[in-house]
Amino acid sequence: MVTSSRKVIYIALAGNCLIAITKFVAAFMTGSSAMLSEAIHSGADTGNEVLLLYGLRRAKIPADKEYPFGHGKEIYFWSFVVAIVLFAGGAGLSIYKGIDQLVSPVSVKYSYISYGVICLALIFEGTSWYFARKEFARSKGTWGYIQAVHRAKDPSIFIVMLEDSAAIIGLVVAFMGILLSHITGSTVYDAAAAVIIGLILAGTAILLASETKSLLIGESANKEVVQGIREIARLCKEIKQVNEVLTMHMGPDFILVNISVDFVDPILATEVEVAVAGLDKAIKLSYPQVQRIFIEVETWRVKETFRNVEKSAIPAGSE
Repeated sequence: MVTSSRKVIYIALAGNCLIAITKFVAAFMTGSSAMLSEAIHSGADTGNEVLLLYGLRRAKIPADKEYPFGHGKEIYFWSFVVAIVLFAGGAGLSIYKGIDQLVSPVSVKYSYISYGVICLALIFEGTSWYFARKEFARSKGTWGYIQAVHRAKDPSIFIVMLEDSAAIIGLVVAFMGILLSHITGSTVYDAAAAVIIGLILAGTAILLASETKSLLIGESANKEVVQGIREIARLCKEIKQVNEVLTMHMGPDFILVNISVDFVDPILATEVEVAVAGLDKAIKLSYPQVQRIFIEVETWRVKETFRNVEKSAIPAGSE
């Protein structure tokens, strides 16, 4: 069964592949730098979709002795690679081609071909953007779009949506540059459009890199999840106090949880075992993404013992 994320990426991949081929042919026939920049853009997006699909496939590899928490973070790594490809491959080449057109102008021919290709590309990109936005709107829930981009733990969908958004803006810029060059006879506008497209890609790449970096390093679960886990632990009658609740996303659907708690004193070992098992079950039922839970057991008496040891270790007169 194909997941929603994969469906969105497959749609974007098919559209970008067809668009890239069409744009490269149009760029060769017309000599337009703006059209060539758009062809490079679509080519980079096509490669990016392949990388995302590869990352999603790798992320599903089960845990083993070498990787006890699985390979879920692979999607974060390949999403970061996507940002690098977009920056170097898309933005860098587009800006270079625009500057090259300014230094060594090449006349733009058959502008009507470019207009037709841009209109066709807008249809493909618009369709892909619609499906990506629809899936992103479903997954974001009540969050706003900007908030959802910052807090989303599955980067694949918003990467496709941001890429498609940048592509649509780039097509509008390309159309204006080619149109002005056609009207005025000057290639400056075509070259300027290529540079602007490159800058749009650079901005998109920087945003994607920034959002995926925190996930790659080890971002915690959203604060609602952390607070919910804390409340579940507080409801346990055997627990006197909940200290730290530490979480980390090991993948979009894998949250690792570490909880430090103080148990009531006195308490039997069997009561601790029952409480820990019940807490584990309650948290996983409430938050299915939580797959591994570690509970640090502390008691008031143990903590007081450590405090007394620390005080006795302090040299006289140092306080």
